[in-house]
Amino acid sequence: MCRAVEQFARRELGEPPQPTDHAEFRRRWLLAGRQGLVGSVVPERYGGSGLDAVAATAVLEALGHGTPDTGFAFSVAAHLFAAVMPIVEFGTEEQKQRWLPALCSGERIAAHGITEPEAGSDTLALRTRAVRQGDHYVLDGAKAFTTNAPVADVFVVQAVTTPGGGFFGLTAFCVEADTPGLTVGPPYDKVGLRGSPTADVRLDGCVVPADHVIGAEGAGAGVFAGSMKWERTCLFAAYLGAMRRVVESTVEHVREREQFGAPIGTFQAVSHRVVDMVLALESARLLLDKAARGLAGGSEDEVAPALAKLAVSEAAVRIGLDAVQLRGALGVLTGGDAETLLRDALPSRIFSGTNEIQKNNIARALGLGGSRRTPRRRAAATPGRATDPRPPHRPTHRPTHRPTD
Repeated sequence: MCRAVEQFARRELGEPPQPTDHAEFRRRWLLAGRQGLVGSVVPERYGGSGLDAVAATAVLEALGHGTPDTGFAFSVAAHLFAAVMPIVEFGTEEQKQRWLPALCSGERIAAHGITEPEAGSDTLALRTRAVRQGDHYVLDGAKAFTTNAPVADVFVVQAVTTPGGGFFGLTAFCVEADTPGLTVGPPYDKVGLRGSPTADVRLDGCVVPADHVIGAEGAGAGVFAGSMKWERTCLFAAYLGAMRRVVESTVEHVREREQFGAPIGTFQAVSHRVVDMVLALESARLLLDKAARGLAGGSEDEVAPALAKLAVSEAAVRIGLDAVQLRGALGVLTGGDAETLLRDALPSRIFSGTNEIQKNNIARALGLGGSRRTPRRRAAATPGRATDPRPPHRPTHRPTHRPTD
């Protein structure tokens, strides 16, 4: 299957279209749907391919290796892991039958609305509100940096149903794109991932039926956490493919480019840099494979996906920089595979939780992320009395009888 995906990507997915060319994006999307890419991990009974996380990462790496349009691969992964998998894992049977077949075939596209102008990494600070009114909810708010928003048919939207409720205050909704009050802003003009259409979304009095709630009211944070495990693990496989493609072209370049009468690949400074690129790629692949195997096996480990996200994103930036450097002036010309990888890699350290947030999560799992303990104040010394840092013993209950005389 991976070979077929690579051949399809080379044949059909060349340079990314303009961000406003939605017709061309949809043409590509339908073709990807026929290849089984946009529903790869969805069970077969709902129109998907039924792949597990390990197989899904292999397929996405093949997609990233076959096309220079990493933005399109990113859009496929965002659709699948951030929007479709919440329906698979938390949706009712009726919801699955209603939405999944068309989302797997490529007829429809999904987007995930979580980030807001005032709430990025702090997902519990969302301002979008959902108020229950009988058999429906009314949603008001704004979402930012929403991948696939300009072309989406279905939005998975996180909103606050219990203000101040913290983890249990969020609820996830499926909102159809043609819902009155839902509007999508113009596509962003981004430095990287240009083949992935992205925009803001506004919700002004959107009436959403109560049976469009994913999971249950108050379960939104759990739904989001589940989608992030898929996204932080599987989405980044597309970058493995892009890195592998650039490493291969870099090796070819340093073999052919001659200076001082010899191929530059024979110079130790060059060859060692290429070795470092290979080391970064292969190390990142091992961590991502470990995370994928854990996810496929039902592991609840949150450290492995965070480590994989860190390793892949940092490796992608480093390999992009090295590839540009080894090409010299050719590396800074627009349209080259080295500078394209670098531009596409820059956002990877930000989305799906910034790399700083990943380090916080890992530190917390290691028992290092708690709040500092305030040092206990020692009692002042009294002449003739030894000081004891322990508080004096006090009874933990009141006596139930009077002392006898």
